[in-house]
Amino acid sequence: MYIYRAVATNLETTPPTIKYNMDPEKALGNNPDYSKNQEVGSIVTVSEPSVDGPPSRGFWGDFVDGFKRADLDGIDTENMTDAEVQAYLMSRAPLKRTLNSLQISLIAIGGSIGSGLFIGSGSSFATGGPAGVVIGFGVIGIMIFCTMHAVGELATRFPVQGAFAQYSTRFLDKSWGFAMGWNYILQWVVTFPLELIACAITLSYWDGDDNGATRVNKAAWVSLFYAFCVILNLFGAKGYGWGESVLSIIKVCAVIGFCIFGVVIDCGGGPHGGYIGGRYWHHPGAFADGAKGVFTVLVNAAFAFSGTELAGLAAAETANPQKALPKAVKQVFWRVVLFYIVSLAIVGCLVPYTNPNLGAGSDGRYSPFVIAIESAGVSGLPSVFNVVICLSVLSVGNSCIYAASRTIAAMAAQGFAPRFCSYIDRQGRPLVGIAIVSIFGLLCFLAATPKYGIVFDWMLAISGLSSIFTWGSINLCHIRFRMAMKKQGRSLDELAFKAGAGVYGSILGFGINIAIIGLQFWVALWPEGVSPNANDFFQAYLSVPVVICFYIVAKIYFRDWSLFIRSSDMDLDMGTRDIDIEVVKQMNLEEQERVRSKGWLYRMYYFWC
Repeated sequence: MYIYRAVATNLETTPPTIKYNMDPEKALGNNPDYSKNQEVGSIVTVSEPSVDGPPSRGFWGDFVDGFKRADLDGIDTENMTDAEVQAYLMSRAPLKRTLNSLQISLIAIGGSIGSGLFIGSGSSFATGGPAGVVIGFGVIGIMIFCTMHAVGELATRFPVQGAFAQYSTRFLDKSWGFAMGWNYILQWVVTFPLELIACAITLSYWDGDDNGATRVNKAAWVSLFYAFCVILNLFGAKGYGWGESVLSIIKVCAVIGFCIFGVVIDCGGGPHGGYIGGRYWHHPGAFADGAKGVFTVLVNAAFAFSGTELAGLAAAETANPQKALPKAVKQVFWRVVLFYIVSLAIVGCLVPYTNPNLGAGSDGRYSPFVIAIESAGVSGLPSVFNVVICLSVLSVGNSCIYAASRTIAAMAAQGFAPRFCSYIDRQGRPLVGIAIVSIFGLLCFLAATPKYGIVFDWMLAISGLSSIFTWGSINLCHIRFRMAMKKQGRSLDELAFKAGAGVYGSILGFGINIAIIGLQFWVALWPEGVSPNANDFFQAYLSVPVVICFYIVAKIYFRDWSLFIRSSDMDLDMGTRDIDIEVVKQMNLEEQERVRSKGWLYRMYYFWC
């Protein structure tokens, strides 16, 4: 059987990437550059071509040529969709896709840990109290667990470019796919300048030190951070992958170190001594504002988890998604428990929710983690943790360019954006997409003006609930995919990875997302501490009418008045890596038997890890 099908030219390397619906003999021909079939476990695979690339023109010449449009010389595109062509171009330059299993795992574990956890959680403590924070983040964590397993199943089956927008178009509705794609682009395009400004503001922590660096205009720091993110993404998926891997390791080590530090301090091992325990859970209390406080935490927690789905978006540029994605999505459980629930529960033991600095600002001194360290009387460590916060925010800025640029190219491939936005160069970089995000990123220089806060409050309002819509759509896509599998008589045994929580997990995840949108309407209409007003309402809920507007415009433009795609009409094969279904079924059966033969400890480990 053939896992990948591709045609090799005698000019450039053509990596096998996606299903082309060709006959194997037509795909491979008599090309001597393909070695004979090799047995790997119980699967026979065709090794990749070793075709010499174009003659080198020297470092500078090759660098310039890399920006030229990738072509399809020698590739039979007759039965390929535009989306398949784009997915092929995205991974054309390297012989193998550049993101490996380790990078995908690190992106899944630490990719979304940023200002939402380290700084934004301060307002969650102020409005919800320690118990409200644990409950709110726990509920969102359950939803994220279900959503990531749904992403894992869909992205392993369909590792296509711009995964989420394409899934909505294929399994829900063309107009909804249009709305979700632009919703996702807006989320990251708006977040990019915001994160750059947040990174510069984080440096305000050292203003009291009165050194030369703290007197530098914020625009200068913003320029440095902006250049770092843009240049890193010009290295393509490889640059993004390595950058995120290094930054994720730093963030993970910092959170683990804080948890150990917090337990020691809570048990009386700090410089001031004295056992703290759960004192602050009793006085001033576990909840700050009852049920409404907990509901407010849900939205803040959703923002903190934004970006979790990036591992699924990166599937199209992953060497082996069938291996990398299942492992990555299983590790989400540990991130939810350790990096969010445990760390925030420890913060709740060290900082009372009445602390006036919680949620009072956006730089490091208002981070509940830094407040906890300072309260313990440990000198030097707060500055170290503030550096981690700065790097975390920079990591999110890096992800903004990657996510938005790939989605822009995918939208253009589907006809949902101008055709020129689909430009992909010979190095697999969506250059137009990167340029568009970079141009919007220049809004970060508003940090030099005193009124930038007002501008960005409204920009953030446009995409405030973007993640909720994205996650809800992913869950609904998974539900509809399973319905189509059943309707068309397809067996789940042909899936290389099945969601651990099954379709019921996606139903739960979808329900939680719908509930959050409803509860946010209540909180936005009757905000805590003030009377209802239009300004607060639209700043908290503007993203909902924006998405609805995208959906209605798409309906009118495409003149597609159907509400959903019938299960019997869904394409369950386009975009899959070409595999022998019978072999996959046999492998799944063998794996199930192997796991059943082990003890319960191994079975538990296998499910969670």
